[in-house]
Amino acid sequence: MIAAIPEALLILLQPMNFLMMLVCGVVGCILGAIPGLSGGLGITLILPMTFALNTELSFSMLVAMYVGGVSGSFIAAVLIGIPGSAASIGTCYDGYPMTKNGQAAKALSIGIMGSFIGNIVSCVIAILCSGAIADVALMLGPWEYFALCLMAITMVVGLSNGSVFKGLLSAFIGLFLSCVGGDMVTNQLRFTFGNTNLYGGINVVVLLMGIFALQQVATAYAKGQQEMPPVDTKSLSGFGLTLRDFTDNIKVIVVSLVIGLFIGFLPGMGSGISNLIAYGQAKRMDKHPEKFGTGYDPGIWATEVSNNAGVGGAMIPMISLGIPGDATTVLLLSAMTIKGLQPGPMFIQTNPSLAALIYMIMIVSSIAIVVIELLTKRWFPYLLKAPYHYLFSAILVICFMGAFSSTTSMFSVYLVLGLGLLGILMDVFGMPSTPLMLAFILGSKIESYFRMGCSYARGDLTSFITRPISLIFILIAIYSVVGPIIQKQLKKRKAAKVA
Repeated sequence: MIAAIPEALLILLQPMNFLMMLVCGVVGCILGAIPGLSGGLGITLILPMTFALNTELSFSMLVAMYVGGVSGSFIAAVLIGIPGSAASIGTCYDGYPMTKNGQAAKALSIGIMGSFIGNIVSCVIAILCSGAIADVALMLGPWEYFALCLMAITMVVGLSNGSVFKGLLSAFIGLFLSCVGGDMVTNQLRFTFGNTNLYGGINVVVLLMGIFALQQVATAYAKGQQEMPPVDTKSLSGFGLTLRDFTDNIKVIVVSLVIGLFIGFLPGMGSGISNLIAYGQAKRMDKHPEKFGTGYDPGIWATEVSNNAGVGGAMIPMISLGIPGDATTVLLLSAMTIKGLQPGPMFIQTNPSLAALIYMIMIVSSIAIVVIELLTKRWFPYLLKAPYHYLFSAILVICFMGAFSSTTSMFSVYLVLGLGLLGILMDVFGMPSTPLMLAFILGSKIESYFRMGCSYARGDLTSFITRPISLIFILIAIYSVVGPIIQKQLKKRKAAKVA
């Protein structure tokens, strides 16, 4: 793949590819900055637009939107104390107090440079590691891949906020939806209820539009997230950082990079978790932990470096193993499927230039975004004044147009409404949507690997637990679900003893 980097750069620097990368990177940054929206929502909306485009242009748009969305989420966290997405929750703790202390320019500059460092370094490491991981993965069989997919889903379930059972139920719904349509071996129709529109299964774009985009807009509107607090713009002039600000925080930057990469690599965890863990670790190893929460530099460095390092970390399992690292790479995996690509161990060997192109888009878009953000920093407050009633209306129209264009059938539009209602009900009952989306994407793979494993072992199901690597993955999967329940019970007993 490294040998294909020059070719990938030439493809990326073609005028249309480069221009659309810039446009989508900026749009992703804007969506990431506005609370209630996100870069993931942007990917969902432009996914149907890429149907008629070539693969290189499509991924120039989608990957740049991903990078911009994560990078821009710190803006609202710093200026108004409301995170643009879960990736910047920890940034609120010190970013907003720093703004209130009259150091908004410094807080924004730390966020911009932290995002840039996290993106660039994680992408370089991903380039170096992806090939080696793919080579190892080629030695695995269907038993290991079945267990790996199962582990990916259960890890997401185990990390679900609230009840593990709600996370499991969400995953089961995703697996059920992935079974709709003709069986892959016998072509026996399943759960179609006589409706010919379901013979081919549920289109992934339709599912994403309903469960992700429509649900997000509806719940944000219902919760009254339409007006932002005023922003103090008096302290936005100047860069605000010196070389000493970097050198004094180099330890925090390095530790946060490692945390972001590791957590990004684990299936389903993502930036929403890494920024909080990195913030906690920075506080533990600092000489003045009492300063955290008062506008302290290491607090912003830790969260912004770690959440953007998670971007490169999440791409490693997606490209090398075909397992998405976070909720947004689920969308990118869907885009690969739509384009007829098969992500996994053979992807780098069969598509080295495309694999290199994806990483080059991440690096070049990171450079472009950091330059644009530094030049337009004083205009950031205007992003937060965008009228929500216009944004929501436009998003709904794009949802319905995207659903219709994916199948050229009005049934898809009705299905989006139904899935959107399902997503709203799940939000009301506190059920996370990420396990559903991940289970839907991996459902066909789990079924395929299970059947292949049974076939090769002549129906012997014990083959899934007699192979060491498969057994390890299955044990991790079981612990991911059972572990949080056991820990919760132990905490209750400990609290009862103290009482």
